[in-house]
Amino acid sequence: MKLNLESGVFIIYLALVIGIGIYFFVKTKTGGEKDYFLGGRNMGPWVSALSAGASDMSAWVLMGLPASIYAAGIGKSWIAIGLAIGYILSWIILAPRLRKFTIAADDSITIPQYLSNRFLSKNPAIRVICAVIFLVAYTIYAASSMKACGTLFNTVLGIPASTAMYIAAAIIVVYTFLGGFNAVCWTDFFQGLLMLGALLLAPIFALGVINGDMGGFAAASAKADLPEGYWNLITNWKDIASGLGWGLGYFGMPHIIVRYMSIRSNKDVKKSAKIGITWNVLIVLFSVAAGAVGHLLLGDIEDNSTVFIQMAKKLFNPNGTAVFGAVIVGILLSAILAASMSTADSQLLASSSAFASDIYKPIIRKNKAGDKEMLWAGRVVVLIISVVAVVIAANPNSGSIMDLVENAWGLFGAAFGPAILLSLFWKRFNFAGALAGIVAGAVVDIAWLVCLGDFGLYEIIPGFICSAIVAVVVTLITKAPSKEIEELYDKAANLED
Repeated sequence: MKLNLESGVFIIYLALVIGIGIYFFVKTKTGGEKDYFLGGRNMGPWVSALSAGASDMSAWVLMGLPASIYAAGIGKSWIAIGLAIGYILSWIILAPRLRKFTIAADDSITIPQYLSNRFLSKNPAIRVICAVIFLVAYTIYAASSMKACGTLFNTVLGIPASTAMYIAAAIIVVYTFLGGFNAVCWTDFFQGLLMLGALLLAPIFALGVINGDMGGFAAASAKADLPEGYWNLITNWKDIASGLGWGLGYFGMPHIIVRYMSIRSNKDVKKSAKIGITWNVLIVLFSVAAGAVGHLLLGDIEDNSTVFIQMAKKLFNPNGTAVFGAVIVGILLSAILAASMSTADSQLLASSSAFASDIYKPIIRKNKAGDKEMLWAGRVVVLIISVVAVVIAANPNSGSIMDLVENAWGLFGAAFGPAILLSLFWKRFNFAGALAGIVAGAVVDIAWLVCLGDFGLYEIIPGFICSAIVAVVVTLITKAPSKEIEELYDKAANLED
């Protein structure tokens, strides 16, 4: 294990996030299900906005996307463009209505619970299917964060990657297990600031070094051994469509949109939107810059996923002896850990809330479980998913960080995006349409990945389209919603704080 000033800063950061979890455990230990899973719907605009962003931008934004840009060029930035567009639209279109509709629908605290309550249905089918998709997709998604933590701990502390994954998982479990939604949101808030600072600092300083030591950006580009067409934004239609398709995921990503539900007022939703959109656009822009500038600064490196790590070390502590530089490097590397943890904790909490609220309480315990029992049921799921995620991440055949994120992101967006949007904007939409759309989206997404993955088009696009078509068709050929359901829709649409 390597112990120096860089690793010391890193370890202090780990202690800080655990401390936040302990603080909220002590502060809210008498709270119930709503406090643990949704923070009592009392999140302010800054915390909710940065928490939504940080839970979205996992380690891929500091490792996966820069690695893609580093290796293949600016053409890969269509992913960043798609994400920015999707995030903007989700705050403007989705956030205000989702918050109001979940309150009107019996104060729902999870997406599966909302979809059932929206149609006043006692049928557990949607809850069960949603919870199953949550558990599968979030386990894969969390595995990407664990894999990133393994690479990072190995680089900074010299710990074997497989061992490092278990250590990272234990830390994430501790503060999620103890503090629930409040701990997750507040750690995400600080981690969001840290991620933004790191991504602003490193590429800007790198450009300064390039201009000073290499004769300017153009000269450095000419000297670098770049792939042909490295600076071409327009590549082929499949890459462009697939990149833009990433934006569809925001309409069905439970661990992100649950932040919209937690905001304390509709007035704060507007403030949160401005903060969140600004943060997101800066993050994806400088993530692309980190990959491109990193290639000019570093030349060829063995592991593309470490481009940000290597850039930070070269810029601020090239000889490993500068005290101030070591502190800066330690902070920048902590930002990668922040990106990994801020997504993993949100995924674990969303999956545990889905199991506890949508399977354990209504089906297994027949609504006999109290708040304390519910909390412990959710915590057990957090532990189980963490262990399975680490096992997947430790498997050398599990794929890259970007591959794991892409698979889970596509499944969520295709399955839930159309159903959630239609439930908020179509009064005629019914339970049968929602259920059929969710199943169709999940099936088509997985089938496309397995059977047509080599075609080159991101599976979220056919999955999302098929889900929307099936949801609309099934709704139109089945019975219209009752008068009570239509009244609930009108009540939600006109709800005022």
